[in-house]
Amino acid sequence: MSARSEETGTACAYRRTGTVPVYGTDRLGELTYREREVLLLLGTGLGNRRLASELGIAERTVKAHIARIAGKLERETRLQVSVLSALSHDDLCVDPSCPGRHSVAPPGTLSSFAA
Repeated sequence: MSARSEETGTACAYRRTGTVPVYGTDRLGELTYREREVLLLLGTGLGNRRLASELGIAERTVKAHIARIAGKLERETRLQVSVLSALSHDDLCVDPSCPGRHSVAPPGTLSSFAA
């Protein structure tokens, strides 16, 4: 535990900073199908150029989607939206055989992502 954690009386960064990464998941239903698709891909860590290529749209359009998603989910940064995406994968992904569903994939199954 750091000296800062000891000073504030709590080791939890969520409580100390007043931020919770999953805040906003109740607003996922406000997203359009395309915004959900962009959000899901954003959670993979891909850059805008690669996202644009995967989605078959312009990089500028990707940026516009991310800005709208951030606004709807009350997030300030792309990173906050990406973290929310990764934490909400099960709610966003409609593929029942996705190896990334149900939080943690069993050992040895992550290789199927590359397939």
